[in-house]
Amino acid sequence: MQSFYEGLADILEIEISEVSGELNLSEINWDSLAFISTIALIDECHGIVIGGQSLENCKTVGDIEKLIEDKQKGK
Repeated sequence: MQSFYEGLADILEIEISEVSGELNLSEINWDSLAFISTIALIDECHGIVIGGQSLENCKTVGDIEKLIEDKQKGK
């Protein structure tokens, strides 16, 4: 997850130390560009494609992590 956190920090224009599972996406620069860039980042870091609807339901970075884990497990 380290490379994902680094990429996410870059996308959100925040320090990597601010990225954690508890980070609330509504409290940061979570706009349409960040949304699309995060989909691309997940594909780059984990080799999986996340649908926009699934990502839209995420409220925290932890929710995104759970989404990635579930997708990797085939859920």
